[in-house]
Amino acid sequence: MPKIIFIFQDQTRKEVEAPLGVSLLEVAHSNDIHEIEGACGGALACSTCHMVLPNDWFEKLDPPSEEEEDMLDLAHGLTKTSRLGCQIVVTEEMDGIEITVPGGRQDFIS
Repeated sequence: MPKIIFIFQDQTRKEVEAPLGVSLLEVAHSNDIHEIEGACGGALACSTCHMVLPNDWFEKLDPPSEEEEDMLDLAHGLTKTSRLGCQIVVTEEMDGIEITVPGGRQDFIS
């Protein structure tokens, strides 16, 4: 299984193993990464699974859909390599990817 590294605002890191074919949102939830909320359950109806990808990985992925771009417009701390975790599916090539978890998110569930 590929290893995914989540980097938090305080620069702490959490390395987890990710099953192939699941979304990065699902990886975060199954590893108790509460900073990535996913209030809509991955239905592409919110921006609470906002993640920042390294530039090289951002460019390897298919571009975001218009719907994802619309939701990203609502994300706090948007960057040029921001994506929604519910839209990124884990592949073997992602082994070692470092994903930054933006701070200051809105918490819709709590």
